[in-house]
Amino acid sequence: MNAYSRITHASVHLPTGRQSACEIEQRLRRHSPSLALPPGLIQRAFGLRERALADPADLPSDLAARAATRLLNTARLRPADIDLLLFAAVSADVREPANAHIVAAKTGLSCPAFDIGNACNGVINALQVADALIRTGQHRRVLITCGETLSRLSRWELDRSRLRTGLTSLTGADVGAALLVEASPVPGITGSVFLANSTSWPAATLYDPPSRPRPAPGPPRRLRRTPGLLHRTGRPGSPVAQGTGRGRPRTRPRLRPSAVPALRGRLPRPHGHRPRADHPDLPPHGERRRRDPAPPTRSSSPRPPPRPPATPSPCSASRVEPAAR
Repeated sequence: MNAYSRITHASVHLPTGRQSACEIEQRLRRHSPSLALPPGLIQRAFGLRERALADPADLPSDLAARAATRLLNTARLRPADIDLLLFAAVSADVREPANAHIVAAKTGLSCPAFDIGNACNGVINALQVADALIRTGQHRRVLITCGETLSRLSRWELDRSRLRTGLTSLTGADVGAALLVEASPVPGITGSVFLANSTSWPAATLYDPPSRPRPAPGPPRRLRRTPGLLHRTGRPGSPVAQGTGRGRPRTRPRLRPSAVPALRGRLPRPHGHRPRADHPDLPPHGERRRRDPAPPTRSSSPRPPPRPPATPSPCSASRVEPAAR
């Protein structure tokens, strides 16, 4: 049994299209005229001279399948020789099913396949997974594929507040890559250590889809109370309390204080809850307010006279006096 894994082959598919850093800046100035960009900013900040552009008809799976096919031909392997296919990329054809199945179908593989998504670190994590599966003896050959069309995620409409995070989206390129990891008797991948500082996630963001500007995702924002419903701050007209179409709604709206007197006595409360301190005029939870008896209705016919009280009979006495001696 081989106790190690190593990278035996690598292949890259690079599209023929190119876009220089100067062309990127010119297009950004056309779409964001309020920005005063100095010439050569992208090259000085990122060291980028040009980026590769895929054909508009190409999908991420196409770029990954071409790189994988080239690797199999270089390694003189058949599709049946691969035990597992991993797809690790930021770009994707679809959300369901896994894009690894699309790459496998285009490459002619019939092995198990699944995706690994961790943004720019996806390929590194795929190497970690492949190394662990090979060391435990579950697989001997793992093919890692990647297909990126990051140029399509470029954000061209920016202002000064979004320039810091939006400028990085203009440096992504289109490329396909493949790595073959095999079992080996000698050390190849000796180990890996991963650290994360998740609090700095806003430093580089790509929205999906990029054409819909929206606030960055984060923790739930403060809720504000409006008549009848609860809305999120900054999103007027977007109630949180919405029905699911069947059964009870997901979130029950709070009642307006002005509507409480009108609904007095009509709100059943769940058993075991405490009384509400904000509405002391409501009955305690678990109890129901007694309804006042209905007032007597007036009738046109005269009421019958009351009956005289019945005279108790001597036999109906509850107590018998003893006879005098």
